[in-house]
Amino acid sequence: MKVLLIEDSPEILKGVSLTFGLRWPDATVLTAMEGMSGVELVEKESPDIVILDLNLPDITGFEVLEHIRKFSEVPIIILTVRDNEVDELRGLEMGADDYIVKPFSPANLLIRVQAVLRRTNGSFKKEHVPDPVTVQNVTVNIATREVFVDDQRVSITPNEGKILYSLAKNKGKLVSRDSLKQTLWGNESKYYDNTVLKRYVYQLRKKLGDDASCPRIILNERGLGYRLVA
Repeated sequence: MKVLLIEDSPEILKGVSLTFGLRWPDATVLTAMEGMSGVELVEKESPDIVILDLNLPDITGFEVLEHIRKFSEVPIIILTVRDNEVDELRGLEMGADDYIVKPFSPANLLIRVQAVLRRTNGSFKKEHVPDPVTVQNVTVNIATREVFVDDQRVSITPNEGKILYSLAKNKGKLVSRDSLKQTLWGNESKYYDNTVLKRYVYQLRKKLGDDASCPRIILNERGLGYRLVA
């Protein structure tokens, strides 16, 4: 099992890591002390469960939750000092699976984790793992979030990845600009014009060695959207 702790308190990180280590010695515990680094770890490492604090130094836990839910259904438990019904209801409505208030007992945390994993196992752990998609000399592994050009791994940003993985899942099919913008920014997509999306696609093409003037991998359907060559 792989656990991600998004928490800025070293004491809490140490305590929760120890709790998981004692209960599940083979578990891998990843940590992030800032919200955005936590979001990036979710996308990169695909943990089995996330323990999320609300009070973080860069962005709030609610913002972290919103970012994660744009691309992942990983189980998330909020662990916070904020003991009020408004925050709890907000977190659950935004997609958290449980809400635990500090201070907490290790036994209570473990029981709640087990309950969440039991509830989500059917939809999360057993979901179909897509096969890698290959277009000419480019291979996109959606399951591991890796991209290879001529068998060499290429580093792409989280937003570039969202675009490429969406196109790869729909290989050969047109993916509309509105759909890609929704994938990138969710309900806030209306605040972003197509220029921002075009810039991401341009950067992505450069990394894939795809010439924008004569593309052979990511095709542009003028005024409509993009498609990955079949």
